[in-house]
Amino acid sequence: MAENKKKVTLIIERQDGPKEKPYKQTFEVDYRPGLNIVAALMEIQKNPVTKDGKRVAPVVWECNCLEKVCGACMMVINGRARQACASLVDNLEQPITLAPARTFPVIRDLLIDRSVMFESLKRIQGWINVEGSWDMPDAPRQNPYTAQTAYEISHCMTCGCCLEACPNVGPQSDFIGAGPTVQAYLFNINPIGKYDEPKRLEALMGKGGITSCGNSQNCVEVCPKNIKLTTYLAQLNRDVNKHALANIFNK
Repeated sequence: MAENKKKVTLIIERQDGPKEKPYKQTFEVDYRPGLNIVAALMEIQKNPVTKDGKRVAPVVWECNCLEKVCGACMMVINGRARQACASLVDNLEQPITLAPARTFPVIRDLLIDRSVMFESLKRIQGWINVEGSWDMPDAPRQNPYTAQTAYEISHCMTCGCCLEACPNVGPQSDFIGAGPTVQAYLFNINPIGKYDEPKRLEALMGKGGITSCGNSQNCVEVCPKNIKLTTYLAQLNRDVNKHALANIFNK
């Protein structure tokens, strides 16, 4: 008689298309040490049969690096936004519930469209304009006191965990979210990016900018890279206010 293997139960919230209604299905996969959510989903993909024996379409999700670098596999696991590749079954209470991050448009099942974050990065000019910088006789150098801060913020994966956890992101508010907002601070402290700081601060003074942040501090709790988002949001808030006052007195 074969020994019964330990099972892992996953309750997955599915959706057949952007305009379809969500529904839930329960699956079981064999347990093994070191099993993470991505590996469990791969097992379901190989044999998409529900716990009650019904064969269904494979679950759709997104992943890439599998080492918490790309941010693509972000989903809501047991009610918390996190990376599926870094979520070990051993550390999760069962049954494990998986759902898409509904702050973003759902394409299908656990696959979401995060393009709103990239549009927000365009808005705050999340880049360094280096054209012509080689003609400068004395190019500015990175301040060693801000280098560590820049290194920390640069770990942002644009995964969207902070947006999913924030009560000020969604149809109830126009806030662009902590992730894109804090990227403005990253480029403002860059010695070359600092030349465009006024443009970024002006963007953050507009609709959906820093004033739409409700300071709930959920973002810093869920950030998979442990970026001190609230610290940099506070600094940006100060910089925006100083810029606004300068605009008043320079008129």
